[in-house]
Amino acid sequence: MIRVVVVDDEPLIRMGLRMVLDAEDDVELVGEAADGGAALTLLRRTTPHVVFMDVRMPVYDGLETLRQITTEPALAEVRVVMLTTFELDEYVFEALRLGASGFLLKDAEPSELLRAIRAVADGGSLLSPSVTRRVIAESAVRQPSAVAPHPEIDRLTEREREILTWVATGRSNDEIAAELVVSPATVRTHVGRAMVKLGARNRAQLVVFAVQSGLTRSQ
Repeated sequence: MIRVVVVDDEPLIRMGLRMVLDAEDDVELVGEAADGGAALTLLRRTTPHVVFMDVRMPVYDGLETLRQITTEPALAEVRVVMLTTFELDEYVFEALRLGASGFLLKDAEPSELLRAIRAVADGGSLLSPSVTRRVIAESAVRQPSAVAPHPEIDRLTEREREILTWVATGRSNDEIAAELVVSPATVRTHVGRAMVKLGARNRAQLVVFAVQSGLTRSQ
């Protein structure tokens, strides 16, 4: 059973998500909160697999709440999906940098919401190639000269750096393997090692680290 928490200060949003989740046999809504402070109390009590959280909220906003979640050892396994009104919300890149597993529009179809829950609970991230391109482009526009290499980037081997540049395009392990003519298992191993060395919480955060370190390529 996938345990889910919904954090949003809009009652209608919480009600809509509750209706979708309650209809699923493999998903359990274990709690709701209307602000970041209440969310942290709830998460510490329930330790869900997935949290859907709004960016703009009272007490603590979504980014501050996310920052506390990702730095608290007891919540290390909690995966956070940010809820946004616009696809290029100004806070999306920062949320991914802090360790969010991705983001979802508030008006997403129920089927998309459920796919997101299952993908994130299984360790995946919500970053398609098209979304990744927009994140990278938006970052370049906002901070055209702000390349700030990750402090551990030099620990990567040449092969790990090469694969990291492919990860930053949003391609899957299978797609990267096809490009490099290696097995998906080989790619998965290098991606895993890069995540450990850079301390990436998930693949989405690994993409952000790559972008900030200047490890990008043409799409």
